[in-house]
Amino acid sequence: MKLKKYFSILGGLALSLSLVACGPQESGNENEENNATDENVELIVWEDIEKAAGISDAIAKFEEDNDVTVKVVEKPYAQQIEDLRLDGPAGTGPDVLTMPGDQIGTAVTEGLIKELNVEEVQSIYTEVAMQSQMVNNKAYGLPKAVETTVLFYNKDLISEEELPTSLDEWYDYSAEVTDGDQFGFLALFDQIYYAQSVMSGYGGYIFGRDENGAYDPTDIGLNNEGAIEGGKYIQKFYNDKLFPSGIIGAQGINVLESLFTEGKAAAIISGPWNVDPFAKAGINYGVTKLPTLSNGENMSSFVGVKSYNVSSYSKHAELAEKLVTFLANEENSKKRYEITKEVPAVQALADDPVVAESEVAQAVAEQSQFAELTPNIPQMNEVWTPADAALQTIATGKANPTDALNQAVETIKGQIEAKHSGQ
Repeated sequence: MKLKKYFSILGGLALSLSLVACGPQESGNENEENNATDENVELIVWEDIEKAAGISDAIAKFEEDNDVTVKVVEKPYAQQIEDLRLDGPAGTGPDVLTMPGDQIGTAVTEGLIKELNVEEVQSIYTEVAMQSQMVNNKAYGLPKAVETTVLFYNKDLISEEELPTSLDEWYDYSAEVTDGDQFGFLALFDQIYYAQSVMSGYGGYIFGRDENGAYDPTDIGLNNEGAIEGGKYIQKFYNDKLFPSGIIGAQGINVLESLFTEGKAAAIISGPWNVDPFAKAGINYGVTKLPTLSNGENMSSFVGVKSYNVSSYSKHAELAEKLVTFLANEENSKKRYEITKEVPAVQALADDPVVAESEVAQAVAEQSQFAELTPNIPQMNEVWTPADAALQTIATGKANPTDALNQAVETIKGQIEAKHSGQ
């Protein structure tokens, strides 16, 4: 699988969105100043944890070329929009932030990020990556990286030649090697982000689409026949003690990763964000796409898109937009990849040897043909907690998949009605 094919495949995943944006600064002009001539201008950039090194050279170059100061602050990228809600109005927020693509719809609806004038450059990105930044055909960010879950395996425990290719085979392998201290295959199937890989393969889905391809929040497929079948399949791994109880709940991800880095798990489902931690732990790991299911379908996954966006509260919005465009261009995207190993969203980098020769990038490329964008409409916020709660009751045996998923969908629909009935 070549990365060029990956970028072609991603183009076919594009979707149309339909949201009405509103917010405190709809005109977009109140905070704009003559940035080019301001003295002592300082831009604040919120970057992801342990990722600032990937843009340090670009920041230095931008400061020199534009006679400004740029302060980079590292924050967990998934929480930045929450911090912006408080820090933005207080005047202590960023000019530029980074966020997951599935939060774009919510951020636009709340008026937290600005529309960008990036028509001249947006064609350099993969279509699906750029589409994650679009609301009502308007761009609200530029993509910095794409990611999806893949299978990491410990080459010292299982060789590439004996590697199972189906989830059934992984089940059988795990049944042979699991003894309470050593495990075979592990996954965080008590979380919808990971469990959807199974449920989707059997026909489950989060939101359906209307005739225009936009997400329909009234059509929820988390308790249809396929989703329930997936839930029953997932439950087998817990019922048969192939997954330890420690990987259920809030601390599950830490236990899962520790078991892998300690050489106690042969394989886990994770993502490119763990490349550096696993390498630093000295694990001799390999990476490949996710396995197939009993019905022959490949496990699905979500394509996540990280982006750079401009805060609606920025007093230097024009200069902030210029910085976003600079940070996300081809040259700086390549440099950031070399340092952070986050797969870039720039289409031309598909054929660049620095990217194309990476085993992780190749695995992400292959898995992406079975992936879908995480829904980025505001109603998605009402899915995570009820769905995870249902999956945890399935994992612990406190409820059967049918009852658990029916309850989750009822809760999701109620929350959507209560919080989004006007949208």
